[in-house]
Amino acid sequence: MIPSTSAATPQRWRNPTAAWIGKPESLQVSPDRGGIHARMKNLAIMPQTTVREPMSQPAVSPFSVSNVRLFIAFRVLFNARFYYPIFSILFLDFGLTLSQFAILNAVWAATIVLCEVPSGALADTIGRRNLLVFAGLLMVIEIALWAFVPRSNLTLLFWVFVLNRILSCMAEAAASGADEALAYDSLKREGDINDWGRVLERQIQFQSAGFVIAMTLGGVLYDPNMLQKITDAIGMGLQVTRETTLRIPIYLTLVTAGLTLLTTLLMREDRHLLHSGSFEQANNALRLTLEAGRWIFRTPFVLCVILAGLLFDSIIRMLLTMASQYYRLIDVPEAWFGVLYSGVALLGFVIPSVARRLSDHRSPSFNLVMVSLLAILGMSGMSFFWPIWGILPALLLFGNMYFLGFFVSHYLNRATDSEQRATVLSFKGLFFNLGYGLIGLLYSLLLSVLRERTLQQQPQLADETLKNQVFVDSMLWFPGSFSLLLLVLLFFSLWLLRDSKEHRQVADPDKPNDQK
Repeated sequence: MIPSTSAATPQRWRNPTAAWIGKPESLQVSPDRGGIHARMKNLAIMPQTTVREPMSQPAVSPFSVSNVRLFIAFRVLFNARFYYPIFSILFLDFGLTLSQFAILNAVWAATIVLCEVPSGALADTIGRRNLLVFAGLLMVIEIALWAFVPRSNLTLLFWVFVLNRILSCMAEAAASGADEALAYDSLKREGDINDWGRVLERQIQFQSAGFVIAMTLGGVLYDPNMLQKITDAIGMGLQVTRETTLRIPIYLTLVTAGLTLLTTLLMREDRHLLHSGSFEQANNALRLTLEAGRWIFRTPFVLCVILAGLLFDSIIRMLLTMASQYYRLIDVPEAWFGVLYSGVALLGFVIPSVARRLSDHRSPSFNLVMVSLLAILGMSGMSFFWPIWGILPALLLFGNMYFLGFFVSHYLNRATDSEQRATVLSFKGLFFNLGYGLIGLLYSLLLSVLRERTLQQQPQLADETLKNQVFVDSMLWFPGSFSLLLLVLLFFSLWLLRDSKEHRQVADPDKPNDQK
C-alpha cells in the first residue's frame, strides 16, 4: 500500500523508488473499502536532477494476501458439511415424516429468497467482514440446535428443525457475495487483480478436497455396519447402532462451524464506516439494493451473464437433487453413491485450471457455446439410462457446474465496481434461487401430468414401478426444454448486446482489470 502524501512533501521526493512503481501518469492511493478512489494524476513535480530507469515491482503472490487465504479457508469450512451424503434420510431417521421434510424445504427456499439481496446490501453498508462473522455465528447456532435437540417430542423436534432451516438460509445469505467481495477488494488493494482467476482456481480445488473428505467420511461414519467393522478391527469392542451414528456427522460439522466462525474473526476490512444509526443504515442498504438492481438491468453484459447462469444452474441443480434416484435406476449400488458425489467434487481439481485459461484466452461467447454443448450432451446421455455407463454423462453434466461457477464469478467481478460488488453477487444468488424454485414447481407439475397419463395407460403398475417409470419419462423433457430456453436466451442476448463488443472480446491478462 502506498503511503499517503501531503502537498508540502510530494511522494516522489520522499520515496523516489515508489514514484516509478505502476504508471507515472496515474498513481492510485490506497482505495478504502467503500470503493472511494483517490488518484493523483499527471504528477509533474519531480527532482529535475534525478533520472532513473523504471524499476519493476516484484511479483506478489495473491495468496500472500491474508483475506484471500481466509476466503479460501472460509469457503472450505462453510461448505464441507459431513451430513450432505445422507441429508434427506437423516431428517427421516430423526423422526420426521416426508410431508414435514417437504415443508422444511419450502421454508428453506422462502427464507433464502427473502434474505439474499438485503444481505448483500448490508455487506456493502455495514461491512463484509461483519456480515461474515454473523454468518459464522449463525452456522454455529444452526448446527448446535441439530446436534443437541431431543428426539422424544416430535412437535418440538419439527419446530426446532424449522428454526434450523431458517438460520441455515440466513447464514448462507449472509455469506453469499460478502466473502467473495472482501477477498476480491483485498487482492485489488494489496496485490494484482489479474490474479483473481488463480484465486478462484485454488479456492475451488481446496473446496473440492474438503467436499470429498466430508462426503466420504460422513457416509462411512453414518453407516453402523461399516463403523462396527472399523471398531472391531481396532479392537474397541463397541456395539454400534443407528442411534450411535445418528449425530456423528452433525458433531463433526459443529467442529467445522466453530472453525468457520474463527476464520471470519481473523479477517480484516479497511473500511471507514459511517457512524449512523440503524435506521439510516437500513435506508442505505435499501438504496444500494435498488441501485444495484437498476445497474444490472441497464448493463446488458452483466444481465446476460446472470440470465445464462440462471438457466444452467436451475436445471442442472434440479438434476443434481435427483442424482441418487438416477443412479439407482442405472444399477449403481447404493454404497457407491457417496463415492460418485466425491468423484464429481474431484473434478474441481482439474476444471478450474481449464476454465481460467479459457477465460484468459477465449471470449465469453465461446465459453457459453462450450458449456452449452457439454450440458446438452450430458442431459441427452442421462435420458438413455444406460446401465452403469450412464455415470459418464452424469459426471459430464455435473462437472459442467464448475465451468459455470467459474465463468459467472469471473465475468461479474470483472464488470462490477467495488461499491456494489457484494450486492450484485447477492442479486445473482437471488436470481439463481428463484430460477431453481420455479423449475422445481414446473417439474412437480410435469411429474403430476406424467403420473396421470401413465396410470391411464398402465393402471396395473405397482407404486414403486410407477414412480420409476414417471421419473424415466420426465428425464426426456430436460434436453429439449433446456435447448429451447437456450435458443431464447441467445436471441435475447444478441439483441441486448447489439451495440456491444464485450461478449466477443478476449480478456488481456496483462491489462488491469479496471480498464478492461
